[in-house]
Amino acid sequence: MADRYLPALQHSDFRYLWASSLSGGSAAWALIVARGWLVFELSGSSLWVGLTTFAAMIPLFLVPPVAGFLADRFERRRLLTLAYAIQFVQVAGLAILALTGLIEPWTLVVFAFANGIARAAQMPVTQALLPNVVPRERLLNAIALNAATLHGSRLVGAGLIAPLLATSGAGPAFILCTGFYALAMLLTLRIRTSSTGEMDRTKSGVQNFLVGMRYVYSHPLVLPLVVVIFLHCALTMSFESLLPVLSAEKLGGGDAGFSYLMMAVGAGALVGVLSLATIQSPQTRGRLLLLTGLASGVAPLGLAVSTSLVPALASAALMGGSQAAFMALTATFLQAIVPDAIRGRVMSIYLWHIGGMMASFNLANGALADTVGAPVLLIAPGLLFVGIIGFSVSKEALRQLYARGAVAMATAS
Repeated sequence: MADRYLPALQHSDFRYLWASSLSGGSAAWALIVARGWLVFELSGSSLWVGLTTFAAMIPLFLVPPVAGFLADRFERRRLLTLAYAIQFVQVAGLAILALTGLIEPWTLVVFAFANGIARAAQMPVTQALLPNVVPRERLLNAIALNAATLHGSRLVGAGLIAPLLATSGAGPAFILCTGFYALAMLLTLRIRTSSTGEMDRTKSGVQNFLVGMRYVYSHPLVLPLVVVIFLHCALTMSFESLLPVLSAEKLGGGDAGFSYLMMAVGAGALVGVLSLATIQSPQTRGRLLLLTGLASGVAPLGLAVSTSLVPALASAALMGGSQAAFMALTATFLQAIVPDAIRGRVMSIYLWHIGGMMASFNLANGALADTVGAPVLLIAPGLLFVGIIGFSVSKEALRQLYARGAVAMATAS
């Protein structure tokens, strides 16, 4: 069973990277839950939830291009350790403020932004380092397993933080997050693989910096794929700021209900990405990309129409599974195409598009939820993305990807 589903975990450096991603991701999702509920409790407004989520995510629009450049210029494992160390210090400060009763909504926004900067640096470095710690024939399995940590950590983080929020409040929850970041930092220190990208010595620093952008915006398959990912994150994955008000006003779940919804998203995500771990056929991966894209648009409708917690949890799990599988598949295709010499810069552009949209749409959803209502903000964007996936079939490069998983032609170009 392990040889079939977990071959990448046979490599010690990947095990350390995988475990650090799980620990750091658990801290990040636990923070989203704790910050979101605390700011909603302090302010009584979804707008403040949207502002806090926006502050945490907007660095994903601002930071990745620089972090990706650094990941191709300097030692990747050391940059990753530094990113976790910064997050550890920041969350420790947040825990102290919460335990002393000095926390205010604006404080949470500031700390969310600081944490977001470090996390936005961590993610492209991890993406750049990942293909260096496993043999090429196990790369797809490694990507699927790493995606399982990224999305499945919602289950771990939200699951562990739910009882703390219900019984002890946000302070102890922030302490738990501090422990997660400390563990992630220690695990990255165990990685032995030395890896950097390449810089063209005949070009200036600015020209080297722009290499990733030129590659993405001129590639016949990468560009349309990134556009679809960009719209997917904006329309189907920017729902975190909607969950507190949805839990409190429609589902009657309160703070624990918010955590349970995040846990359900994480559980579905974990199942979704692990189901991809053994798929070797390019054709099957291409067809699943199309199907999971359609499911990502349909799944939020179930959450929107739910009137009690049980069907809402089932719908949230379907959302997590379809969205995580779609994102894992797109990451797999991109990693198969992109050369290692510029991997940090290209994957940072990928994350740049994701972060900007998720930050902006979470802010917009938080601002509109109090007036328009969370259900409308789940239904309308979901249906729009279903239409976008349907339209994408008309594009030759994407049609070939959906039908045959074809990346060889695009790689050669």
